Amino acid sequence: MSGFNYDRALTRIKYLTLLVGSVGTAAIFVARGRGAAAGFLAGAGLSYVNFELLSGLAYVMGGSSPKAAGWGVLIALRYAIVGVAAYVIVRVLGITPVAVLAGLLAVFAAVILEILYELILYART
Repeated sequence: MSGFNYDRALTRIKYLTLLVGSVGTAAIFVARGRGAAAGFLAGAGLSYVNFELLSGLAYVMGGSSPKAAGWGVLIALRYAIVGVAAYVIVRVLGITPVAVLAGLLAVFAAVILEILYELILYART
C-alpha cells in the first residue's frame, strides 16, 4: 500500500459532508418538519462553503501562487460571512438556531467518518 493521499481524503470529506447534509436534512425533515430541515440544510451548506475556503487557502499557501493575498482576505472575512448568513437565516427567515448549529457540524461529522474510514483501511494492511 502506498502512502496517505491528502487529495483523496479531502475529496472524500467533501462528498461525506454532502452525504451528511443530505441524510441529516431528510432525517430532520421527518422528525421536526420543514423549517428545521431548512435550517439544517443551510447550516450544512455554510459548513461546506467554510471547508472549501479553508482547503482552498491551504492549497494556495502550499504553492507559490500570487493568489494567496486574495484568499487571505476571503478567509479573514469568512467568520463575518458565516455570521451574517446565520443571522439572516435565524432572524429574517425565522428558522430555529439549533437546527442551523447542528448543520454547521456537518463537516465535523464528515471528518470523523473519514478518520474511521482511514483507521479501518489501514487496519487491514
